[in-house]
Amino acid sequence: MRLRTPLRRGAAWAAALAGLAALAGPPAAAAAPASDGTRTVAYHGYRITVPDDWRVVDLTANPRACVRFDRPAVYLGAPGEDNDCPAHLVGRTAGVVVEPIDARSARHAGRATAHAARGKAHAPGAASSNDTIQVAVEDAGVLVTAAHTPQSEGLVRGVLTTAKLDKGAVRTALPAPAPETSTLAAAGPQPGAYNGRGFDACAAPSTAAMNAWQASSPYSAVGVYISGSFRGCSQPNLTASWVTSQTNNGWRLFPIDVGRQAPCTSFSLKMSTDPATAKSQGVTAAAAAITAAANLGIPAGSAIYSDIEGYASTASCKASVLSYLSGWTQRLHQSGYLSGFYSSASSGIRDAAAEYNNTAYTRVDHLYYAWWNGVADTNTGSYVPSTYWANHQRIHQYAGEVTESYGGYSINIDRDQLDLGTGTTPPTPTCTGVNIDFTAYGTIKSGSSGSLVTAAQCLLKAAGYDPGTPDGSFGPNTTAATVSFQASRGLTADGVIGPKSWTALLSRGTTPVIKSGATGEPVQRLQRALTAALGRTIAIDGSFGPATDAAVRDYQSSRGLAVDGVVGAASWGALQAGR
Repeated sequence: MRLRTPLRRGAAWAAALAGLAALAGPPAAAAAPASDGTRTVAYHGYRITVPDDWRVVDLTANPRACVRFDRPAVYLGAPGEDNDCPAHLVGRTAGVVVEPIDARSARHAGRATAHAARGKAHAPGAASSNDTIQVAVEDAGVLVTAAHTPQSEGLVRGVLTTAKLDKGAVRTALPAPAPETSTLAAAGPQPGAYNGRGFDACAAPSTAAMNAWQASSPYSAVGVYISGSFRGCSQPNLTASWVTSQTNNGWRLFPIDVGRQAPCTSFSLKMSTDPATAKSQGVTAAAAAITAAANLGIPAGSAIYSDIEGYASTASCKASVLSYLSGWTQRLHQSGYLSGFYSSASSGIRDAAAEYNNTAYTRVDHLYYAWWNGVADTNTGSYVPSTYWANHQRIHQYAGEVTESYGGYSINIDRDQLDLGTGTTPPTPTCTGVNIDFTAYGTIKSGSSGSLVTAAQCLLKAAGYDPGTPDGSFGPNTTAATVSFQASRGLTADGVIGPKSWTALLSRGTTPVIKSGATGEPVQRLQRALTAALGRTIAIDGSFGPATDAAVRDYQSSRGLAVDGVVGAASWGALQAGR
């Protein structure tokens, strides 16, 4: 996401706007002839007339085509789950998607969806929600979704009014809406406490892609465009079930709203130059974002980030932006959500920092700043003092518009580094009441005594090799248990607990994929095992931060493993084998 030049309409677009907007009043009997700069498009027994400079995209023939609304187009068929969308799309002109009615498309229908009457292909007076008009044309078995801006709404309504039914159209009823699913995403507020890498993409990736990336990418957080009438991409995958699947699989989500832009830009959807009006517009945007979040099961306590693209700041422009954000923040707080603000570090973010202590504005809770310096940190340089938004309140978009591939899935993304929340309290260790956290795990053997011996006895017992009651004395029973454990791991069965045996004992347990940003008991086990394996102190705090990431990479390199900072099956296998 960054400042982009808005689409400039050509002469054909302007002519079509004038001609078709007139059709938005009383229903027209026929579409304008082709000589008037229009064309007729048919799909599935449904036919509409659109300006002749609109692109026509066959999604059946091109299932990976990006359904994008930043340039005028009509899309025919069901959007694919995995789309070739640029990460950076912001802005909207007009567009129409005509897709078959089925269980998948029905998930995107809602209370605002209009129904064409029997024998009709359009629904006069259909409501617009979030600058989107949706009509179920059941006599043709299609769901029609039309995106617009305030300026192009007349054109879009005119296009919809031209709709006709072709002979041979087959009726398919829109399935009844599923029960409310907002309680499905029970993973808690998003993104919650997280320190690590993430990415944002224009369209929410498929669950298959998300699963593949969770298993093998360095990312565990994803930015998702949930609302805003200036979103550039369609969201065919984004449902409450999708949110539930991703959060249950360990992903952290940072929801993004793309609405009105700064008044000193050339974007078509801008906030008012009057600060009071701009503040009211921020309130309206927040209310819509809250509704979208609730419908997706993203609960109160979550942060929602307002995307205001970069701008050439002036005093009046800054006043409008900060007033808009004040309304945005106040309304989110009323419903228990946190407010976030995305912008260029050199414009919107700098303006917010300049008025950090100005009580005339309500301060946002989180900063999400674009500074493409290629450094994965949350340092704001000269743009924001280090003491502002310093309590785990930052996301840094440090690189943009890059394509990465993991597990066979390629996605165009912006790269982000997150430092959010106050961290997670590590759970109680397996050996309750026995300390197993040490700065070093020295070699112990028969005749040794002390707290390290007690820890080893506890770990052996938890692994199923009973040395008797842990008493801190390395006697014959502890030696026998150690020999048995070593033999089970293919280690030299000498009864001496050195680096290899410690590594195997300390890493024993479940083997989830963990990486930068992860927290909890598996991270603690990893940190203990790395302390033993590398012979240096790794802080055992249950938080997979930069120091743990560096230690993992050192371990992987020294053991001939793929050096990616991701602890998966190969790294766990090596640790649990005592390597």
